[in-house]
Amino acid sequence: MTKRLILMRHAKSAWDDPRLPDVERVLNARGQQSANAMGAWLKAQKYVPDQIMCSSAARTMETSDRLMFDARIEPIDALYLAPEGLMEQVLMSAFGDCVLIIGHNPGITEFAASLVISPPEHTRFYDYPTCATLIVDFDIEDWAEIIDGTGKVVDFITPGEIL
Repeated sequence: MTKRLILMRHAKSAWDDPRLPDVERVLNARGQQSANAMGAWLKAQKYVPDQIMCSSAARTMETSDRLMFDARIEPIDALYLAPEGLMEQVLMSAFGDCVLIIGHNPGITEFAASLVISPPEHTRFYDYPTCATLIVDFDIEDWAEIIDGTGKVVDFITPGEIL
């Protein structure tokens, strides 16, 4: 059986109020546009999650909302600024066949790089800009079976390529 992971960094956030705690920052106008466009692109490609695991930060939750998927959004506090290992632990508890995780850098870049057999031939993969999205398949029955370096890259895209 194949399990599919969609790994997305949150869209561009606002820095308008320096007194606002980092976890409460929302998306700026460019981020809103990018998240909307990424949702439309994912649907057009038929990359549709049946489970969404999302950092509980405002900017990741807003990114998820703007993708407009029917799957329930699970806010997970542990994904806020999570390092690679913690992101993998969260994924191992997933139940969906196609899981979307929305998180933050640098953890998301490190996690993406650790998962794949070989990285996509994309100049932005190792800096994983805002709203960048990796689609990767695993030949496993259950997410608890995931092993680093076994994912087959299906796609990697940034918002700049679709806007």
